[in-house]
Amino acid sequence: MFFSVVIPTYNRKPILEKCLLALENQQFGSSVTDYEVIVVDDGSTDGTIEWLSTDAEFLPHVRSIAQSHQGPAAARNLGVENAQGDTIIFIDSDLVVTEHFLQAHTDALIQGYKDTDAVFTYGSVINTCNFDNPTAEPYKITDFSAAYFATGNVAIARHWLLEAGLFDNRFQLYGWEDLELGVRLKKLGLKLIKCPQAVGYHWHPAFKLDQIPGMIDREIQRGRMGVLFYQKHPSWNVRLMIQMTWLHQILWGFLSLGGMLNERTMTPFLQWLIDRGKPQLALEIARIFLNWYNVKAVYSAYGELQANTEMP
Repeated sequence: MFFSVVIPTYNRKPILEKCLLALENQQFGSSVTDYEVIVVDDGSTDGTIEWLSTDAEFLPHVRSIAQSHQGPAAARNLGVENAQGDTIIFIDSDLVVTEHFLQAHTDALIQGYKDTDAVFTYGSVINTCNFDNPTAEPYKITDFSAAYFATGNVAIARHWLLEAGLFDNRFQLYGWEDLELGVRLKKLGLKLIKCPQAVGYHWHPAFKLDQIPGMIDREIQRGRMGVLFYQKHPSWNVRLMIQMTWLHQILWGFLSLGGMLNERTMTPFLQWLIDRGKPQLALEIARIFLNWYNVKAVYSAYGELQANTEMP
């Protein structure tokens, strides 16, 4: 089995270094014939491409490709199109994997192929804010994911991606491009195989108040891309995923008191939690108004769409 690990990146050089060094430290048996790592730089301005060129001798498995800033969907497509492997692994550039990562995906795929080749594997993703030693983080209940196809840690035969039509490049903003492709893969009959032994540690900085404006912007982007997702697959299931239901309106509208609990009114309490060493709890509470921003963005984008065309 020849793997092509496709990694889109945008201004994540410090954690990308850890990500790539971990991939160079893989331990595997004869079932893995070889592997390559394709880093697609999506227009970074932090010196990512220059670093990759300078330190190429320390990253023998890495090939880098640069594109203008077009979003992760276009970046992943470019990676797949240039891949030499028969099997694609998608991870994010802020994911640090264990040394048996490739072998774990291999073992799970080989087991699944005994019945059919219409399978793909999904590994574990553990969230951490420990930059110095990300793999030291234990698994938490909040790390559970019920996603069918999420590109944070997934392995799939390249021909299935080509048959499904790859990612939709119209998803240029944040969110949903992988789950939308997952809908098309499911229609082709592909089966998800959970592979908890293929562990990746998803690093993000500890929550601080100055991150909130960027988080709000991402929720607004996610809302707009959610409507594109629904436009392509107008089903109740997709409405649930993108939070475009009266249930979500009531839930987040009630919890945020109709928007009265927001980034301004909650600042003192959130900072109080952060000062007491509870940034994760502060983040979970901030998700109340972040989700309210998302719901409002979904309905705003849907309203704009309805003004120009009719949708189911």
